[in-house]
Amino acid sequence: MRDHTTDPAGLRGDCERCFGLCCVALPFAASADFAIDKQAGKPCPNLRGDHRCGIHAELRTRGFTGCTVYDCFGAGQKVSQLTFGGQDWRTGSRERARRMAEVFPVVRQLHELLWYLTEALTLPAARPVHADLRRTLRQTEALTRQTPEELLALDVGAHRQEVNVLLLRTSELARAGTGGRKKNRRGADLMGARLKGADLAGADLRGAYLIAADLTGADLRGADLIGADLRDTDLTDADLTGAFFLTQPQVNAARGGQGTRLPGSVTRPAHWTARA
Repeated sequence: MRDHTTDPAGLRGDCERCFGLCCVALPFAASADFAIDKQAGKPCPNLRGDHRCGIHAELRTRGFTGCTVYDCFGAGQKVSQLTFGGQDWRTGSRERARRMAEVFPVVRQLHELLWYLTEALTLPAARPVHADLRRTLRQTEALTRQTPEELLALDVGAHRQEVNVLLLRTSELARAGTGGRKKNRRGADLMGARLKGADLAGADLRGAYLIAADLTGADLRGADLIGADLRDTDLTDADLTGAFFLTQPQVNAARGGQGTRLPGSVTRPAHWTARA
């Protein structure tokens, strides 16, 4: 039987089982994404006593677009229900509340890695490294189950580097048969780029800056999109079939429509509107 945290369904935020940790732990600054400033560890003024957002249905119109594109990869419920055993930060000591706010971002990073490792295991072309992926997946999962003290002492950056070696090899194997090996745009500055109808099939777009880029009708089949910044990227009628290491927050931050073809690992955002 698979552990629930290695199932993609368990790697999505479940607000019903969380104590609103993203609304407490994370800081944000007044900008196009957030209407106000908020310090890390301080509850958002819109957070109600039942850990629900008081303006959830109006986040975009009230200036909190950043909240609508965020996902914790299931870290919220893990920290709330497992790490702290269902103990609410509101009813405990200030020390508990502080530790929950500090532990949450650590577990969120680990759960993001679990997302990538889980998806890597679904790629047939990556079979040569499946054994290593499974081992690393189990190791990462075990890290998420540590005590608060152990999690805070963890060198997450070092673990990310170890995982990244495997993910890079996975990407090479997955893109080998697509003809995309020569399409290396890793970390490229493509902000505002006009890439309408571009052939980016099998491309390496790791960490590429695609903010406000025009990718309408572009071919992104089988592309590696890990860490690509898709804020306000126009994906109308783009084909992302088979694109991998694409997360829900990335899709949520982009623009698209009914003609946008997405991989099965993500869902079409509710705020995307159909285009004629």
